[in-house]
Amino acid sequence: MKDLKADLDAVLNGVVQGDARVPGVVAMLTDRDGDIYSGAAGERRLGGTPMGEDTVFAIFSTTKAIAGTTALQCVEEGLLDLDAPAKDYAPAIGKLQVIEGFDADGAPRLRAPKTDVTTRQLMLHTGGFGYDFFNENYRRMAEEHGQPSVVSGTRAAIETPLLFDPGEKWEYGTNIDWVGQVVEGIRGKRLGAVMKERVFDPLGMTDIAFTRTDDMKARSATIHARGADGSLTPMDDFALPDDPEVDMGGHGLYGTVPEYMKFIRMWLNDGAGPNGRVLKPETVEWAVKGALVPPQKVTMLPGVIPELSNDAEFFPGLGKDWSYTFMVNTEEAPTGRPAGAIGWAGLANSFYWIDRAGGFGGYWATQILPFGDPTSFGGYLEFESAAYRAMRAAKAA
Repeated sequence: MKDLKADLDAVLNGVVQGDARVPGVVAMLTDRDGDIYSGAAGERRLGGTPMGEDTVFAIFSTTKAIAGTTALQCVEEGLLDLDAPAKDYAPAIGKLQVIEGFDADGAPRLRAPKTDVTTRQLMLHTGGFGYDFFNENYRRMAEEHGQPSVVSGTRAAIETPLLFDPGEKWEYGTNIDWVGQVVEGIRGKRLGAVMKERVFDPLGMTDIAFTRTDDMKARSATIHARGADGSLTPMDDFALPDDPEVDMGGHGLYGTVPEYMKFIRMWLNDGAGPNGRVLKPETVEWAVKGALVPPQKVTMLPGVIPELSNDAEFFPGLGKDWSYTFMVNTEEAPTGRPAGAIGWAGLANSFYWIDRAGGFGGYWATQILPFGDPTSFGGYLEFESAAYRAMRAAKAA
């Protein structure tokens, strides 16, 4: 493993140089026992404070698995029936209609859904919700009818039409925000409070929250916009809201990479944490298995708002399933990630994976829009590949 640090440091140092550089990156690797690599390169803001392990990131959709964990706990306790109507726990979801397109005058055509949305469908992203940066109908609803962006943290941003009847297909979107609403309905308290009590405290996670402390704000990285020419512009006025109207289970957390490593270790250790158990081993076992029903499948994410996302896909051409609530690759990936491993990403180009069979996982954090940034995403894939090369070399030695 002596080459691990040198190889991974080289990846990080490489992406913060050159014309298409990233401003800064923090990346870490953990096994079941603790962190085995930690690296930082570049700056929190171009020309500013150096990146460090204590840098706070808007982790966007890497929030989802944490919200999913709080729902799995409700299932374990017999408080949540995944196949019951989600409106039993979050009544507002029962009022939403399906959008079938737009009239000649531009008005949305709406109808009642054929069936109720279930929490299982929400966790698997088959509930009928999308994102305006990945879906043309939602983009039109935003531009022509004032549908708020999810980054506003408002209730109106998730009380949107369904894009199709529940269970019809896989489409990535605000489903996990609704899972958070289900959990709030069951627990009778805000999702952030539930996460702290039932996930963060047992795992010793302190530097993570929907609302940053002043200290966390001072350590936050700035999100940068990548221009068409490859240049970077700091987005000093852009941030997820502190004190949001809704604790968004789909994307709302701020945190440091070391804190997320504790969450990854919980999944590597069959649900156990240093201060108590978060999930039962049998829950972990089924929760990480792909659960989409063919012909449902994970598809490429089409970037319909270029400022927010490029067309994006993990491992094009390889099979991908969805679990509770991770992507599962069903074939070995070019990086060395085996079939059955889990992972996902966050909008500002953060990426992670968890290889339970191999006993390790990693997280790569940058703060750049649009999603699918070639330099950051390419660097992440190189980071993961280098980690697998080092692991295999160590086993062969």
